[in-house]
Amino acid sequence: MQRRHFNLAALAALALPALAHAQPSRPRIEVYKDANCGCCSQWVAHLQAFGFDVASSDVDDTGVYRRRFGMPERLASCHSAQVAGYAIEGHVPAVDIRRLLKDKPRAIGLAVAGMPAGSPGMEDPRNPKARAAYDVLLVGKDGATSVYHRYPAVAG
Repeated sequence: MQRRHFNLAALAALALPALAHAQPSRPRIEVYKDANCGCCSQWVAHLQAFGFDVASSDVDDTGVYRRRFGMPERLASCHSAQVAGYAIEGHVPAVDIRRLLKDKPRAIGLAVAGMPAGSPGMEDPRNPKARAAYDVLLVGKDGATSVYHRYPAVAG
């Protein structure tokens, strides 16, 4: 009986590091937003629901942070963020940010220009499944963009 107990304990000790590694991490993301913008707060809630540790700051001018992070002005939206050295501009879905952190491309970050209807934080409570088509753009170090993820329109 003691031998079996030891074997189970040994197996558990070997499995613990693997289990710890399998646990989802909580990446810290710093969000800079307008205090009066409801969609920004909803995007923050979206990130939290997907396991991000969000530090949200209300600021007078998000452009200051966009420029600091190197995000081109032409991709401006209503909030700017930074996670693991990457800039995140606008209503980028959490799944795309997670993919960015996993893939680790040489890039400035991700952007969803404007405020597309149905993107995270821009949902219509009367028709929450509806979505306008939009692209999440990968912004290269040179400012050039490529489509990272295309979201088709959904009628809802």
